[in-house]
Amino acid sequence: MTQKQTTIVIPAFNEEDVIRLSLDRIVEEELHLRHEIIFVDDGSVDHTHEIISEYPVKVLRHHVNKGYGAALKTGIRHAKGDRVIMMDSDGQHDPRYISEIEKLLDSYDMVIGERSATSFQVKRRKAGKRMIRRMGEYLVEQKLPDYNSGFRGFQKEIIEGMLHLMPNGFSFSTTSTLAFLKEGYIVGTLPIEVSQRQGRKSNVKMVKDGSKTILLLFRIIMLFNPLKVFFPASLISFLVGVGFGVAGYIFYDRFSNGAVVLTMLGMFLFFIGLVADQISIMNRRKQ
Repeated sequence: MTQKQTTIVIPAFNEEDVIRLSLDRIVEEELHLRHEIIFVDDGSVDHTHEIISEYPVKVLRHHVNKGYGAALKTGIRHAKGDRVIMMDSDGQHDPRYISEIEKLLDSYDMVIGERSATSFQVKRRKAGKRMIRRMGEYLVEQKLPDYNSGFRGFQKEIIEGMLHLMPNGFSFSTTSTLAFLKEGYIVGTLPIEVSQRQGRKSNVKMVKDGSKTILLLFRIIMLFNPLKVFFPASLISFLVGVGFGVAGYIFYDRFSNGAVVLTMLGMFLFFIGLVADQISIMNRRKQ
C-alpha cells in the first residue's frame, strides 16, 4: 500500500517581521524533509517573498493581493500530496501539531485544530463569532467545531472538488467547515494552543468580514439545503396572510388584498424552495 503524502499550505501577506519564526520552526521540526511545504505570497509589497526564498520550501506568488482564501486555493491546486494541511504564517500556529493532524487524517475527511479556552483570541470578535456559530448550528442542524480555525487538514481530493464554493477572503475556513458537514463528511478535531499574533495587525475587520461570513452562511445553505431558508419564510408569510384574512373577514366581512398577497407569497416561496432544493441536489451530483 502506497503511503499517503501530505502538503502543508501556508498563505502569507506582508509578514516580513514574523515570517522567519514560522520558517525556522518548520526547519527545526524537519518538516521540509518529510512533507511538501508551499508558501503562497499573496501579493506582498514588503520583503516577505525574498525571505521565504531563503529557505528550502516551495514559494508561489500572486502579483496582486487576492485574499486569504485565494492564496489557499492556489496552494491546494499546486499541492502534490494526498492530504493538505493549512496553517497561518503569523506565528500563531505551532507546527508540532502537524504530525497529529496528519495521523487523524487517516480516519477523518477533515481535521480542525480546535483552539482551547486558554488560547489567545481577540475579545471584541467573540460576540460576532458567537452569533455566527448559533446561526451556523441552526443551518447545519448540529454542533459546530471551531468553525473558523485556520489550522486544519483535508483529504485533497475532497477539498479540491469544493474549491469553486470557497470564497477568496477570510471566510474560507468557515465555508469549508459548513460544506464538509452538510455533505456528510467525517470531521475530527484536535485540541491546540494558539499564541498571540506576531508582527502587523490582522487584516480581519469584524464588521466587514463578519457580515460577509453571515452572507456566506446563507449562500452555503442555499447550495446544500435551500428549504432551510425558504420553508420558514413561506410558512410565516402564509400564516400571517391567513391570519389577516380571517381577521378581516370576521370584523369587516372581507378578505383584504394584503392578506391575499401574503398568502400567495407564502405558497410561491414554498414552491420556489422545492425547485431550488432539486437544483442543489443535481449540482451536487454533478460535482
